[in-house]
Amino acid sequence: MATPEDRTEKYARISSLESLLKDINGSLASVNESYLDNTTEHFSKIFLMGPHRSGSTLFMQWLANTGLTAYPTNMLSRFFGAPLVGAKIQQLLTDERYNFRDEILDFNSDINFSSDNGKTKGALAPNEFWYFWRRFLPFDEQDYLPPQKLHEKADLTGFRDELNALANILEKPFAMKGMIMNQNIPELAQQFNKSLFIWIHRDPIFNIQSALEARKRQYGDINTWYSFKIKEYPKLKGLEPLESVAGQIAAINRSVEAGIEDLPEHKKLVVKYEDFCKQPAYYYNEISRRLKEQNGVNFIPEYTGKTEFLSTNCWRLKEYTQADAERVYKSIMNHKYIGS
Repeated sequence: MATPEDRTEKYARISSLESLLKDINGSLASVNESYLDNTTEHFSKIFLMGPHRSGSTLFMQWLANTGLTAYPTNMLSRFFGAPLVGAKIQQLLTDERYNFRDEILDFNSDINFSSDNGKTKGALAPNEFWYFWRRFLPFDEQDYLPPQKLHEKADLTGFRDELNALANILEKPFAMKGMIMNQNIPELAQQFNKSLFIWIHRDPIFNIQSALEARKRQYGDINTWYSFKIKEYPKLKGLEPLESVAGQIAAINRSVEAGIEDLPEHKKLVVKYEDFCKQPAYYYNEISRRLKEQNGVNFIPEYTGKTEFLSTNCWRLKEYTQADAERVYKSIMNHKYIGS
C-alpha cells in the first residue's frame, strides 16, 4: 500500500509544514466553533463527482473563474480545521471591500487553467480540500463505508453545518470536489436540501491513460495505486496496472451513475469532459438554471468566461497502446469485481 513516503521528491509532503498546520488549526478550533452561529442552508452546495483525472480540476478552475460560486482556495485549505476562521481571514486579505489603499494586493492573482495531479498554484486557486473532508469521515484502509456504518461513525451533520456556515460567510453557493464520497453519494445528498451533484465523465480510455500517467508522476512508476481506495480496491490493487486502473475507472463511474440516479433533475448534472471543452457556456447555463430552481443563489453573473478549451484526449502512453486500453476496458466492464 502506497504511503506519503513513497511519493517522488516533487510530490513529497513537507513535514514541517504539516506540523505547523496541525498546530495552527488546533489552536483555532475553538474560535471556529464560535462562528457556527448561522448554519441555515441559504446557498446551494455543488459537489464534483467522478473518477480522478477526468477533467475535474479544469472544471473547478473554470467554475471558480466565473464568479458564480465560492470554493475552497489554496489559502482556505491551510485552515482545514478552522475554515470559518480561514474564510474571514481570506476576506480580510483579498476582498475588495476591505482593501485599504492597496496595502495588500499580493493574493489577488488570476486563476489560470493549469494544474499538476490536481494541484493548482496561487492563493485563490481552487484546492481539493481533502484534509477538510477527512475531519468528518472515519475512512481508514478504504475510502468507503456501507451506509449504516457511515451514519454511525461519520460526523455528517457536523460537515453539513460547517459547510452551510462557510457558504453563508462567503455569501455564495459553495462548489468543491466530492470524489472522496463517490461511493456514498446518497448519504451525502441526504444532508442538504439545496445541492447539485455534477458527474464529470471523460472518455474512459483517455481517463485510464491520464490515471496511469498520474501514477508515474506521483510515485515514479505505474504499478502503485493512486487516488482514493474505493470498495473494489482489495480486488483491483494487485492486478496488472492497465487492468487495475481500467477497473478503478469503471467502478467509480458505475458507483456515481447509481448514486445520482434517484436524485431529482435539478440536483444532478452529467458533464461530458469532451463536450465541456467544446461549449463551457452551455454548462454554465445548466448549472445556473439548477441553482435558481433550488433558490440557492442570490446573483448569477453574466457569462464572460472561456468559449472553449483544448481537449487533451490523444494517446501518449508508451507502456500500452490505445488498442490495449480499449480491449482491457471492454473486457472488464462485466467483470465480477466491478460491482454495481
